[in-house]
Amino acid sequence: MSEGSGPSVAARDDLAGVVDLFEWLTREELSRAVSELAFKRRAEVDPDAIDAAIDAAVAEYALVRVPPEAVSTDEGAPEEAADPLAVGPAAFPSLPENAADLPHILDVPDRAVDRGTLSEAVHDRLSADAVSAMNEGDADRLETLVDVTYDVEAWTPVDASPIRERIVAELDGE
Repeated sequence: MSEGSGPSVAARDDLAGVVDLFEWLTREELSRAVSELAFKRRAEVDPDAIDAAIDAAVAEYALVRVPPEAVSTDEGAPEEAADPLAVGPAAFPSLPENAADLPHILDVPDRAVDRGTLSEAVHDRLSADAVSAMNEGDADRLETLVDVTYDVEAWTPVDASPIRERIVAELDGE
């Protein structure tokens, strides 16, 4: 992960790359994976920095929360997957150094995500985030969300144009 005052785009894409190795990971598993990578690099592990990087990746749609009913393993649906995360529409997954060893280290079963359920959840979240940003008058967030509407459409077969049009109208003061 890169250094600085906040998580970088590269850090978010590295997180997405780690998640992509498994199809989905819980937040706890992702934190453990990042800690393992830091250990392999003989670097200090800062749990707060890992949490901040995950939060930033979720906020920017590089990682997305998966509805628990949309996740499964080769052993069936997990009894309880706390906060499962998958690669989101704004990610350009990249593998950090030594990440190829993570499937052996974490020893998790093969996993799958129901893409239809995930797409619907991401579309719903995008709509809710847009309404929230409009209510707060957060133009910077709205600019980010406009970009995400295009990412979502490229990522999955959903039409985000109504959300985009509402955001653009808000930004244009209409």
